[in-house]
Amino acid sequence: MHLSPNKWMTRLVRLAVVIAIIAVSIMAYLSPEKPPASQAFINGEVITMDADSAIAQAVFVRKNRIIAVGDNAKIGALIGDKTLVHDLQGKTLLPGLIDSHSHFPGSGMLLFMADLRSPPVGPITNIPALLTRLQEKAKDIPKGEWVNGFGYDNLMLDENRHPSRDELDQALPDHPVFILHVSGHMGVTNSLGLIESNISEESLDPEGGHYARDKNGRLTGLLEENAATPLQENMLDLGIMGFLRMVTYSNNDYLKTGVTTAQNGAVSVEMAQGLRIAKILNLTPLRLELWPQFDNFGVSFLDGTIKAEDYSGDRLNIGAIKIIADGSIQGYTGYLREPYHKPFHGDAEYRGYPRVAYPALAEWIKKYHSAGFQLAVHGNGDASIDDILDAFEQAQKAFPKEDPRLILIHAQMAREDQLARMKALGVTPSFFSAHTYYWGDMHRDVTMGEERANRISPARTAIEQGLRFSSHLDTPIVPMSPLLSVWSLVNRLSATGKVIGPYERIGVMQALRSVTIDAAWQIFREQDIGSIEAGKLADLVILERSPLVDPLTIKDIKVERTIIGGVTVYQQ
Repeated sequence: MHLSPNKWMTRLVRLAVVIAIIAVSIMAYLSPEKPPASQAFINGEVITMDADSAIAQAVFVRKNRIIAVGDNAKIGALIGDKTLVHDLQGKTLLPGLIDSHSHFPGSGMLLFMADLRSPPVGPITNIPALLTRLQEKAKDIPKGEWVNGFGYDNLMLDENRHPSRDELDQALPDHPVFILHVSGHMGVTNSLGLIESNISEESLDPEGGHYARDKNGRLTGLLEENAATPLQENMLDLGIMGFLRMVTYSNNDYLKTGVTTAQNGAVSVEMAQGLRIAKILNLTPLRLELWPQFDNFGVSFLDGTIKAEDYSGDRLNIGAIKIIADGSIQGYTGYLREPYHKPFHGDAEYRGYPRVAYPALAEWIKKYHSAGFQLAVHGNGDASIDDILDAFEQAQKAFPKEDPRLILIHAQMAREDQLARMKALGVTPSFFSAHTYYWGDMHRDVTMGEERANRISPARTAIEQGLRFSSHLDTPIVPMSPLLSVWSLVNRLSATGKVIGPYERIGVMQALRSVTIDAAWQIFREQDIGSIEAGKLADLVILERSPLVDPLTIKDIKVERTIIGGVTVYQQ
């Protein structure tokens, strides 16, 4: 997923001082809730996620930190007259779940755009239904203004293709239109949209992008990768109040699923400013991990214009620098060593393409690595993963770092030899494990073929290579649900119930580590979050029942309470 910087966010920068002054004036009202002086959680199944994966019975918390973990007798001895006691009645207590890669608050886009998602998320199964949904959205939008949609999936439509420029023209003749593909790596616009975006029949493909054309050379309206970036920027031009509504909407999406640390995995300076202001205004209780985009916000860190501490603070942290090396497998823009299973537009040799060509990729990685920054590099196809590992190996040889923890985002088609290289180089994968659920059937039958589809998100092979990894949802690509990630790692079932790669299944406890302690370790936060241990922050989640009992129903377990720093921020 790639969400571009937004023009409107510059307004936030200009108003930051004014808003900060206003915030100070009403700080008494907006101040975050303080945790109780002490709390005890007793009579539970406490899955600690410590080094031994120990299971305890009770936990004692003082203010925002865990003080002790053990049995009821041990914790009972610490309980005082004023201690708030929570009787778990046999329910499960987990450390707060960590979103290791998403685009908070991107799920709030659906407040402003037509929801075009297909099953198992939404109902859109054909192009007429998609066009009807856009027309319904357009009823409230004045003629001449943009109508936007999100989440269509050409592989899930009956027509098995992208909507065309002409179909959008016919359905909405009075509006420029842009619909973003579910991958976030491409989209389709209509004729008015092309005009508004200064794209003509004579336009040449931008570097790392593509304007699709029909057999006569005419633009079809499909814009891939960097070609779609200007329209992505435009669709997110929501204004200040729109942005703050997005934050509020996304809070609930994350908190109700047990997330206590959320991420924006490709943040611009404007978006970072907006999220910092949201923190000042106490609009989100989540801990936020921000990854600056390598070619805009990140450059300011390289030249010293901005320092990480300028943006970091309580529950807000500047983390790894993000580079997007290729596209998406389901969008046919992931960069593969071998051709796609079913030919792309009749081209049996088509392998996708890099979004950042190798020489530039190697140079960017060297620049940031030599300057001491952690890196997070998006790579789906195995050819892209080769490029990333080659570039990082050269950077490590020139500027050795003992524990770099370069995060290889998605690592979807990683081969066994590449996982071995990751271990040797200090690289850690973050798997989009739920791909087997959402697109497993399509990868088997359309994009990859059965052999390669069985190796998608190869978690068991990673464990055999001694790799620690996280698992993510890439929200808003799919809804936030860390327990679905865990379920997918354990069961590897598609939405139709077919097993996708049984060998790569892993155990429940190991899968839980990928959304707790290993996700914390991946971003150098393991000393504070990710497990229930004395001295760590009291980020906790209460589940209605244990995930250890029935692996097939893990994704259906409800979160009853989410606690951040000792404060209950969500309760069912």
